[in-house]
This record gives sequence, C-alpha cells and structure tokens, in this order.
Amino acid sequence: MHILWYGQSCFQIIITRNNRNKGEQLSIVIDPFDEATGLKVPSLSADVLLISHSHHDHDNKKVVRGNPFLIEGPGEYEIKGVFVQGITSFHDDKGGKERGSNTIYSIEAEGVRVCHLGDFGQKELTSEQLEEIGDVDVLMMPVGGVYTISAKEAAKIISQIEPLLVIPMHYHIPGLKIKLDGVDKFLKEMGRKSVEPQPKLLIKKKDLPEETKIVVLKP
Repeated sequence: MHILWYGQSCFQIIITRNNRNKGEQLSIVIDPFDEATGLKVPSLSADVLLISHSHHDHDNKKVVRGNPFLIEGPGEYEIKGVFVQGITSFHDDKGGKERGSNTIYSIEAEGVRVCHLGDFGQKELTSEQLEEIGDVDVLMMPVGGVYTISAKEAAKIISQIEPLLVIPMHYHIPGLKIKLDGVDKFLKEMGRKSVEPQPKLLIKKKDLPEETKIVVLKP
C-alpha cells in the first residue's frame, strides 16, 4: 500500500490486489480540493472516490478521472475486495449546528486498516464511533484547528484510537489561502520536536510499529 498526500485532506491510496491478475492496482482518492484553496489542484485518477463532506476544499469531484465509484456518506461498501465504512460524525463540537456533518472513513485492504477523519470537529469521539472505527493501523487526522480539532484535541483523539501510524493533515502549508495552524504545533503537543517529511508512505502489515509513530508527508 502506498499513501500520497496532496495538501488539505486530499490523499491517494494505491492498493495492490492479490488475485489472478498479479500486480493489479486499485486507486482510492479522498477529499480532492479546488483552486480556491490556493494550492495546485492535482491530476488524479481513481477507482474509488471518498468525500467526507460538501465543502469546496474537500469535494472537487470533477477533477478526478477514471469514472470512480463514489462514496459520499455513511454506510458499508465493498469494491473489488476493498472494504470501506463511512461513519457519521460532526464538523464542529455543537452537533453539526455550525458546519454540518462529516463522514469518517475506515478502509481495509492488504491486511491494513486506514482511518481518515475528514474535517472532524468534535472534542472527542463517542463510544459508538470508537466501536465502529475499531483498531486502526494508519490514522489520517486534521491538526490545524480553526475549522477542525486543534493540536491539543488531536492528541486526545489519538489517545482514544491508539493508532500505530498517524499522518497529520489539514494544516497550513505554503500557498494555502485558508488560515490554519502549522504542523509544528501538533508535533510539539505530541512531544516531537521535528519529523522529517517523506514524499510518500509505503506500508506493509509486517512493518507496522508496535507503538504510535507520526509520519509527516510532503504535499
């Protein structure tokens, strides 16, 4: 499994399927943004497209090529051997009254479970949400505050989920017109002085760490 990050909450997950067609790959794209963010909109092709909520910096569906299977909300799905579960949550800490709902996505493939929190804004996860999320190998979580959880709240969510790998997202990077905190604030909250950014992440089940590790990706 390869994971690439393009800024904001936009990821591409490339999965190698173990079947008769050896080497066949499946592409999952999550939350593509538009040019109003100030960031360069990536050219992406997908078999599956996940949208956490309908804001311009997360639902630029038209930019994704390949006529993907579109998932825009809660439910359970199986696409070519990949399992996806959408879980209801809120974009704010007032039950969605300010910014509406948000879908958390759990993705299972290659023996690895990935969880993308979208624009999660609750102060903490409910027991029902935690049960639906289950054990997480890789957690993609917003850390920039303002429109989502803050660095301090993100640390609390990590302690609730106890993932093996954490990839921060939705924080300020050069060119972004949306005012957010930088990733350094989150790293400091987690007791990490710095983490060397990587261009992409290659994950194999057997190589997962035993304790929580933070991975910063380059957009």
